[in-house]
Amino acid sequence: MRMFRQQLEEVGFAISHCGISESDIRALLEEIPQCDAPRSRAGIRHAMRHRAIARFAEDVRLLDLAREVLGPEAFPFRATLFDKSPVSNWLVAWHQDTALPLRERREVAGWGPWSVKDGVIYSHAPASALSQVLALRLHLDDSRAENGPLRVLPGTHILGVLTDAEMLRSATTTPSQECVVPAGGILAMRPLIVHASSKSRSAMPRRVLHIEYAARRSFEDLELAIA
Repeated sequence: MRMFRQQLEEVGFAISHCGISESDIRALLEEIPQCDAPRSRAGIRHAMRHRAIARFAEDVRLLDLAREVLGPEAFPFRATLFDKSPVSNWLVAWHQDTALPLRERREVAGWGPWSVKDGVIYSHAPASALSQVLALRLHLDDSRAENGPLRVLPGTHILGVLTDAEMLRSATTTPSQECVVPAGGILAMRPLIVHASSKSRSAMPRRVLHIEYAARRSFEDLELAIA
């Protein structure tokens, strides 16, 4: 755990094998088709609305990882299922994850712009709030070089919220790293690490359950929504 936490602090991501088994994944995949959350070709947004996914996000193995980094009060607040396959294939440019779901809109310095997605209020958050968030990406299939894995720019999580131009500049000066993870593995990442992914060049699916945890439920009187 100490090395896991140290790597997250130093480079912004770390890979863990915390005992999620093939049977755990199979059971989750059997329940996901029953999910009534909005679904697109890319997967399911706001997946915490699905009871099986919300229950899995509370699994002690995942909570232990999140709380090792964020502290004993860490809790899951948002989940997204990414489902990349030959019939649903896309690339994602270099970016940071800066928008957080909130229960209501209030004008607070450093927050915004605001938007609404599927009925959920979002605001782009300052680095002070995003530093208290951790994403755990559970791989439901093997993530390999040929099926569009996540790519990251190590160390960029400490640079704050960047402009598009600053991210592109980082991409030219910082060697990227592919995050190849076997099924059942967890990729933990800080939201401010600059990351991207390419299109898949394989017939293999690449399904990832992306669960975000926060150290606390509100920031500057802005309360997180469960999404």
